[in-house]
Amino acid sequence: MEVIVKYNGDIFSVADRINAFAERLSENYAIITLPESSLEELYSFTEIEDIEIPKRLYINSIRQLSSSCIPSVQSNTGYGLSGNGVIVSVIDSGIDFTHPDFRNDDGTTRIISIWDQTIDGSPPQGFNEGTEYSAQLINYALQQDDPFSVVPSRDYIGHGTAVAGIAAGNGNASFGENIGAAPQSELIIVKVGRRGSDIFAQSTDIMRALRYTIDKARETGKPTAINLSFGMNNGSHDGTSLFEEYIASAANEWKVVIVTPTGNEGAAGHHYEGRLTQGNTANISFFTASGIEGFYISLWKDFADVFSVELIYPDGSSSGIVRAEDSSKTLSLRDTFTEIIYGQPTRYSADQEVFINVRSKSGYLNAGSWTLKIRPSSIANGKIQLWLPTTEEVGTRTYFSEPTINNTMTIPSTAEKVIRVSGYNDSIGSIAAFSGIGSSDGCRSPDISAPAVNIIAPGVGGGYDTFTGTSFAAPFVTGAAALIMEWAIVQGNSPFLYGERIRAFLRSGAERRTGTEYPQPTFGYGKLCLEKTLNQIVLYTG
Repeated sequence: MEVIVKYNGDIFSVADRINAFAERLSENYAIITLPESSLEELYSFTEIEDIEIPKRLYINSIRQLSSSCIPSVQSNTGYGLSGNGVIVSVIDSGIDFTHPDFRNDDGTTRIISIWDQTIDGSPPQGFNEGTEYSAQLINYALQQDDPFSVVPSRDYIGHGTAVAGIAAGNGNASFGENIGAAPQSELIIVKVGRRGSDIFAQSTDIMRALRYTIDKARETGKPTAINLSFGMNNGSHDGTSLFEEYIASAANEWKVVIVTPTGNEGAAGHHYEGRLTQGNTANISFFTASGIEGFYISLWKDFADVFSVELIYPDGSSSGIVRAEDSSKTLSLRDTFTEIIYGQPTRYSADQEVFINVRSKSGYLNAGSWTLKIRPSSIANGKIQLWLPTTEEVGTRTYFSEPTINNTMTIPSTAEKVIRVSGYNDSIGSIAAFSGIGSSDGCRSPDISAPAVNIIAPGVGGGYDTFTGTSFAAPFVTGAAALIMEWAIVQGNSPFLYGERIRAFLRSGAERRTGTEYPQPTFGYGKLCLEKTLNQIVLYTG
């Protein structure tokens, strides 16, 4: 198994002592791969400050450039920017490296490297999984009748290819008509995931990918805008997990911007928020669709509140009452396994998670109505928040009967120091119904919104397809950030314009409606408008 650790001292010495493998991500974060029997011993080392089990993230499943005020910035009569000297890094499902939009006019690749984590072979230095393909090898492959016989990395679902094209496609396949935001930028590609799967990745895979892309960009001496179009609901959504903390720390390294979508959970019905009162049982109903093998409920509460939980199955059977003092309970009922775990507060959060995991023993769960009964015994705060898995995991027919639309941004858009992008329909100007929504109190909301409906982007095989989802809003912002860094860093106008500074200027330069209060939990600070943003940057740096 592998775990995320926050550490001090010599992490490699710790790994050696328990016959484990350490991958150092930074001076405080690492991934440890170890025998499951050694996990308890790992907790005993003074060098280990915290441990987190990795979780699964799923892919959040022009031309709209004009809606984001990008063509005027690309134009020679404007700023004449194209992404030259900047790297766009795409952490996703891979890329069709043979697509003309990712090749120069002479046919050579624009890709610096591809790290395919799903193919065993020759991983990058410091990592123990996957295979790294250099630009030299990719160029050699492109000269062959069958390029994939040399570089077998493929994007089987097309998600990463589309994202890369929106951010940085050069439009070669359409004779320059369908270009991306930063068409002359170079690319670093990481295909993340587990061997044998192309739809999800663990949080540890994302962390490795961030470490790789930042180190690779640093080696070239070029700034990078990183696009991370993944999301999950398994967590507190407050930025306090080790996974989110590491992303925030990575955003402080090198000349980097990290962009992530808010997810497609706005109308999914996968979030419930309520308040418990002493002596009153809360009955929270939800439905599961047919054709799913399992689901989880991630319930978060104030640690000072004490209550028991009971899960009622569609056939009327019960898990029995599980109390906090039980710590955890595993049940085998008919065709299902159910695990209920009371977590503990961490050094970063005073909240507590009650995690409920239900899995079919074989095949699919029976569809139907479930009820979670919560019986308070001591209430100090009373606020509870529950999340079901994302649409990508359980579809649209698994939902709470009385859902809450706020706090539906997926993790890791809840991390600090990332640019959070929601999605809107640019044909009518309204927020997309599926777009993840921020908190009602304004504590955590999108930074900016970009087009997310019927986006034309490169498809696997050489042509173009239409894509919808906040995954395809984020790369508009990623490409825009690359153009900003070209003007600021590459051209020497403002050498330290990256990270939070770009986030601040994107917010400030967003297009907003007069008389409307911002930031909003839907649009954030408004719609992406790169021309206005750059005009403000020039004003402040001029």
